[in-house]
Amino acid sequence: MVEVQQLAAGVLAGVLRGHSLDTELAAAWRAHAGIDERSRAAVQDIAYGVLRFLARIEALLDALLDKPLADARLRVLLLVALHQLEHTRAAPHAVVDHAVRTCQALGFTSAKGLVNAVLRNFLRRRGALVARVQRAEPARYCHPQWWIDKVRIQYPGEYAAILEAGNARPPLVLRVNCRRMDVAEYLQLLAQHGIEGEPCGGAAVLLPKALPVARLPGLKDGLVSVQDAAAQLAAPLLDLAGGTRVLDACAAPGGKTGHALELADVELTALDSDAARLDRVRENLARLGFTAHILCGDACEPAAWWDGTPFDRILLDAPCSASGVARRHPDIKWLRRESDIVKYADLQRRMLDALWQALASGGKLLYATCSVFHEENREQVARFLERHRDARRLALPAIGNDVHARAGQLLPDGRHDGFFYALLQKP
Repeated sequence: MVEVQQLAAGVLAGVLRGHSLDTELAAAWRAHAGIDERSRAAVQDIAYGVLRFLARIEALLDALLDKPLADARLRVLLLVALHQLEHTRAAPHAVVDHAVRTCQALGFTSAKGLVNAVLRNFLRRRGALVARVQRAEPARYCHPQWWIDKVRIQYPGEYAAILEAGNARPPLVLRVNCRRMDVAEYLQLLAQHGIEGEPCGGAAVLLPKALPVARLPGLKDGLVSVQDAAAQLAAPLLDLAGGTRVLDACAAPGGKTGHALELADVELTALDSDAARLDRVRENLARLGFTAHILCGDACEPAAWWDGTPFDRILLDAPCSASGVARRHPDIKWLRRESDIVKYADLQRRMLDALWQALASGGKLLYATCSVFHEENREQVARFLERHRDARRLALPAIGNDVHARAGQLLPDGRHDGFFYALLQKP
């Protein structure tokens, strides 16, 4: 556990300096290539867990300290240990003992007594401390105050449920490749491997118990892909047919690209501005047995990559705050700033206006985000329709049961992430 705590603390220290969790985890795996799978999973679980509940754990630590800690690494180690004591099944005595030993391994020999005292004090006062710190909203909801305020204003009846969903472990959902088998057949295959699954709408299968993706039968052979149920709505909403000329803008890592090709023999162009991430698109398509025209380019500048032939369908899965998928990327809650929403909204506006030029007459553009914020979603679409009087927003088929879903907004719950869709048609 000493190595696990030390590695997790190192990863978290990098995130708190402003780096993404994915970047820090990748760096840790490169630096510790020999780490066993069990320890690797434990490090990842701790890092995700601390970031899910960061504001609460930080509030607990501050309540336990007489004065601020001089070294950020020591503070992060205590955050790791407090998370283990509060949110995991690890034996409390083992957590405390290993935290003291990790303290020494990090070179803080003189702080061993402090670490021991802080953690044991937490165990003695746990209930009262947790109740006290949760009087403050960031500690109660484990989101920044600006995020809490925005969600409360925009969803006054659902804000608490939205915030709580953002702290939950995300569901593991698969997309069955309809070219190869149907959902019922794949559920039988899962049962043969002792894995429980249930239909989740369309080609989606929900696994009630998470497991390493390497254990999923048929994944390497292209029978299934890992994709959230809300994200799986995109390709069917495009209403694809054989020969349709399709642009998947901002395509990486290629989940929706592959889904579109599973549904029809379309002529598909996958565009992304990140050349390295396009490799993921190629890998996903190769696994599924498909090919596409892959381009590196900026969706805001079609003149640099577009041949002038209009597309019948355009999918714009726009860069956004990712506020609807914070449970999958909990670092987002602490790395995002309220000012970022304005920047994303401006980028989305420029992408929409630019790609509208490349859409054929009678064609459809599907605008999508994994956000719950109105500025990026319904307000963005309303402003687009004001600028483009010829554009028409089409009604979507039923994608959910509440009023928000009927307006294209899916809120995160136990079956899917938070997503937004708007289908626009050119006359």
